[in-house]
Amino acid sequence: MQIPIIMPQLGESIAEAAVIHFLVAPGDRIEAGQDLIEVETNKASMTVTAPCGGRVEKFSAQLNESYAVGAVLGQIETTAEEAARFGVDLPPPPKTGDTEQRSRSTSTDGAGVQPTVRGLPVPANASGASYISPRLKARMHELGLSAADLAGIAGSGAAGRVTVEDFEKFMAQLDRQKLSRASSMRVAVADAMRRSWTRPIATVGLPVVLDPVLVHRKTCAPKPGPALYALRALALALAENSAVAGRLVGMNIVHPSSIDVGFAVEAEDGVLVPVLRGADKKPLQEMVLRYDELVELARQRKLPADATGGSVATVTNFGTFGLIWATPIPLPEQTLVLGLGAGRKMPHWDEAKGQFVPVTEAYLTLSFDHRVLDGGAAGRLLQRIAQLISRPELL
Repeated sequence: MQIPIIMPQLGESIAEAAVIHFLVAPGDRIEAGQDLIEVETNKASMTVTAPCGGRVEKFSAQLNESYAVGAVLGQIETTAEEAARFGVDLPPPPKTGDTEQRSRSTSTDGAGVQPTVRGLPVPANASGASYISPRLKARMHELGLSAADLAGIAGSGAAGRVTVEDFEKFMAQLDRQKLSRASSMRVAVADAMRRSWTRPIATVGLPVVLDPVLVHRKTCAPKPGPALYALRALALALAENSAVAGRLVGMNIVHPSSIDVGFAVEAEDGVLVPVLRGADKKPLQEMVLRYDELVELARQRKLPADATGGSVATVTNFGTFGLIWATPIPLPEQTLVLGLGAGRKMPHWDEAKGQFVPVTEAYLTLSFDHRVLDGGAAGRLLQRIAQLISRPELL
């Protein structure tokens, strides 16, 4: 009997995945649970496993093509006894055209899908703040564009509205320019930042002396990175007052049930945000191995589902790019993002010595949703984080 290889539900809100590598060949003998196909959705790589043992009869899927969850990717030849042993039932015959139906996000029938990027928020259907006529909306939908894409168009209509003619002229100009395809990750990051910017975002900052951290690192094995010190300090500060990490929903501040903190990792053509769960509960040294593991998995685009989403804040070390100061934007599901700049040797007045002495100093920045926090509350939170960083033995 033949058992189909089905595209599984790879994660919450993931609707499709692209086949990028066949790990076995037709005719190979396989075991139940063995990896058969490597797939990718928005740069997150996963595998499709065998539902039972047997022999690979064929693959109906094609490389670099996307398939919807539930699509048949191939067939396994097995015995009824083997299928029954693993609880695999022979499915009813598929309807005509169902077996190898491909799901493409470029379709024009309104059934386009938006897969999840692990470590990033799920893109939502875009909607602009300005008026868009039904005719123009239909044309944009046909081309797979959102309201945010109209930001670069000068409207000639009443009150500066973008007309269909403005839009078509803009598209014609694009056709005469060099174009490169934006990756799914790039589109997801753009959408997340667009949604974040619908809120009033403000940033405060202050310098922090990193010498205590640098001395403390030398006593640790393995050594925590500066961003992990900042993450742990942020988690402890939020545990003292979780309201500042709450989200404003309607007339209520929703407090976090757990201090789960994400950290930004640069990946190919974007940024992923792995999450350390209960970051206020574990001492710094116990978090190092997990932190390093998640950094590597993020770079490979293979973050596990339990290490993505649901975080209350993010830490980003923009100092790794040589930047001294930046104003990062909180993710749509968060109120806060803590930034750490590059360390520099700076003169610091020593009261005991009565003279300036050199210290390694870096700027901390805290960007926040101004609807939830005011400048005073944000400043006090940042001061507390700086105090904790200056005493790394307590982390």
